[in-house]
Amino acid sequence: MLTFLHAADLHLDAPFHALPPDRAAERRREQRQLLTRLAQVAQQAQVDLVFLCGDLFDSQRVRPETLQALHQVLEEMEAPLFLAPGNHDPYTDASPYGKFPWPSHVHLFTTPTPERVALPQLGAVVYGSAFTAPHRMEGPLTGFHAQEEGAAAFGCFHGDLSSPHSRYGPITPGEIAASGLNYLALGHIHAASGPQRAGKTYYAWPGCPEGRGFDETGDKGVYLGQLEGGHVSLEFVPLARRRYLTPEVDITGQDPAQALTAFLQTARSEDIVRLALVGERDPDREPDLTALTALASGYFYSASLTDRTTLPQALWARQGEDTLTGLFLRTMAQRIQEAPADQRPLLERAVRFGLAALEGREEPQ
Repeated sequence: MLTFLHAADLHLDAPFHALPPDRAAERRREQRQLLTRLAQVAQQAQVDLVFLCGDLFDSQRVRPETLQALHQVLEEMEAPLFLAPGNHDPYTDASPYGKFPWPSHVHLFTTPTPERVALPQLGAVVYGSAFTAPHRMEGPLTGFHAQEEGAAAFGCFHGDLSSPHSRYGPITPGEIAASGLNYLALGHIHAASGPQRAGKTYYAWPGCPEGRGFDETGDKGVYLGQLEGGHVSLEFVPLARRRYLTPEVDITGQDPAQALTAFLQTARSEDIVRLALVGERDPDREPDLTALTALASGYFYSASLTDRTTLPQALWARQGEDTLTGLFLRTMAQRIQEAPADQRPLLERAVRFGLAALEGREEPQ
């Protein structure tokens, strides 16, 4: 049995433009701490191999403290480590890879053509290649086939399965099936894929181990894998210091502040959230978004809040009538459906006042 750690897309030194400068700097420091947690996972599991499948760095410009942290962590890791530069950090004359004193157990792939590295002490071989420019129209597995007898064959590549015309190293299921690999470790996709299989080859993307925005939500981490008898099993290990989340808080029949407080009691304070109030609200009392945002911001690392609540269904009960009231409600329902989210509360308030006027009441319900 061989054990391995599969990670990708750390994007060290990402700018975190959506955060204030002090918070962005803090998030970059937390990214560097990912390296320590990665090494701890490898050491605790006593893995035989480590794969870093591209976009280790977010760009060609890397801070000295990041390189120092990387060097220290790699020195502590004992298992053979394979690194395939990706589209964000291609191997070029200007890349940090050529300036870095790699430990002897680290193998850096430097060419687009797959390279073979034999590990006779493990009864294994590892193939890998590198991006040498931000785009790669030819797939890393085009025409590739590993012909091994009695050795476990691994691949360490950065590539994209979404389209055969991708500019980021297109890969097809047919190429994976024809690769002859036991396990294909991939990078580029930022969501964990789970174990996949094409022919006799298992493959996966672990996703990024730390989200950088609300397009990278939820738990993020790496895969611990085992290869035994041609079968591969993967265990997802969460590593993210902070998660980006988009939770909903249903305030139907509740005071909004109480509903939000109850939600906070179940949430992780270190996360970054974009909260949405949902459900039916009190028609006579709109949620105080300023106060609720302050409540959430005081709990989470960063929080924003939007109101997606609706008026009680009873207010729309006469929508089907062949009357002026019915016409008014149908028209307003259509306008609300088509309006941007930030304009809907004002339109719903207009419904309440319009109904009051049509029904001869002084106050809206």
